[in-house]
Amino acid sequence: MTILGGELEQIGVVHSPYREQKEAPSQGRHTNDVSTLEVFKYYEPALLDIEHCSHLIVLYWQDKANRSVLQTRTPWAPEIHGVFAARSPNRPNPVGLCVVELMERNGLFLKVKGMDALDGSPLIDIKPYSSQVDSVQDTHIGWHKKRDLRPEK
Repeated sequence: MTILGGELEQIGVVHSPYREQKEAPSQGRHTNDVSTLEVFKYYEPALLDIEHCSHLIVLYWQDKANRSVLQTRTPWAPEIHGVFAARSPNRPNPVGLCVVELMERNGLFLKVKGMDALDGSPLIDIKPYSSQVDSVQDTHIGWHKKRDLRPEK
């Protein structure tokens, strides 16, 4: 995939229990479902020492997303927001981001908990999560401030 003169390489594929968007959780952190990240053989050297990471940042391509959507409703409220102020999978560049718990590595396969990607989603990057670097305390989303973070049923 060519992006602004460069190439975005698919490094693997996500295997998850979710076949359609409506089955996936709004946030992976709200589930204990297990998924598997399959990394392509060519990228095996990049997995060196990954088993020492408790959590990972997973970037994936939401290939079933509607890329023409610019505004959306969230699962938490009926108001409409711009997709850049929300976490909708439907957006101009549907890059998904999830912080997952690494449960086990078995060669090219990483068993993880907390993923929200659809089965078959292209895996585009994996990074170690660090609470000292990646966690920002006392953040807020103004329109979201007083809401319960669990989706409405």
